Amino acid sequence: MNKEKKDINGRIERSEALDLFIYSGLLELGKKADSVRRKLHTDEIVTFVVDRNINYTNICESGCSFCAFYRRKEDSDAYILTLDEICRKISELKNLGGTQLLMQGGLNPELKIEFFENLFREIKSRFPAIQNHSLSPAEVVCMALNSGITVDESLLRLKRAGLDSIPGGGAEILVDEVRKTISPKKIGWKQWREVMLKAARLEMPTTATMMFGSNEKPEDIVEHIFRIREMQDDGASFTAFIPWTYQPGNTELGGTTATGVDYLKVLALSRIILDNITNIQASWVTQGAKMAQTALFFGANDLGGTMLEENVVAAAGCTFRMSQQEMINLIQSAGFRAAQRSTTYSIIQEFTV
Repeated sequence: MNKEKKDINGRIERSEALDLFIYSGLLELGKKADSVRRKLHTDEIVTFVVDRNINYTNICESGCSFCAFYRRKEDSDAYILTLDEICRKISELKNLGGTQLLMQGGLNPELKIEFFENLFREIKSRFPAIQNHSLSPAEVVCMALNSGITVDESLLRLKRAGLDSIPGGGAEILVDEVRKTISPKKIGWKQWREVMLKAARLEMPTTATMMFGSNEKPEDIVEHIFRIREMQDDGASFTAFIPWTYQPGNTELGGTTATGVDYLKVLALSRIILDNITNIQASWVTQGAKMAQTALFFGANDLGGTMLEENVVAAAGCTFRMSQQEMINLIQSAGFRAAQRSTTYSIIQEFTV
């Protein structure tokens, strides 16, 4: 094992983090992460947001080998949702007390900036209280290229039309050697970084994600997390980090998914490294309720969304579901205080036992 090294400010650095990841036992790593979480979240509150994922199109020119959701334009089940279909879904979300819309789709070459401007203006007009937390860096870059405009102009026009914040989708592993093997047609990690930093300069909140368990090495996982930390140091606006596992079902890439132990170790490592990001989110969508509950003792302080609808992970055969009350019960039975939050982590209401 390498000798532990920290920078002058006491922050963990790459070599020590890699040693922790490779050589530490699960419980040792979890104990370190839990200690960090308890210092950051002394109120013992675990949060969630009431939201809905809407996939406005499944037509995608990227064709990532790890994705079971995308379709080609000529496929019989390819689609682009209409405005009425999207608004009906948002209306259902509003009626259930939802506050967040997460809208993402494939990299569809036919959809230009005007499509999104018109859509977002209509959504903001009809549902002004819903946070439009949508798109991904790859989608922003795609629409800019399709429209013959810069990323800066694309982001500014999207914000003016009603886009409130940007989720960190499409990150996979932020190491181009890995990206070239699983998503060679998608933007590289530096473009992902560029979009997120530009969004932050427009005062748009963002999140960061990591999909792991495909064909990356431990060094790549560590590098991804450190690149997220360094982006935040450079002015990014990440409110949370969400690691989740590759789901191999119905994909070209195939293979097997990461184990529960793998998941908990990556989650714990994320909490230890990311000293400048307040919230770490557990992925019950890919891990299920019990593993998500366990994650609360390995660094996580948030369970993400109730997800009235989710299609991308479900396309790979992973179909965990959880109601709002089930989520509240899950948090409280683990000994924490349950609270509904906004997209930007303001507490909307706390639930008593």
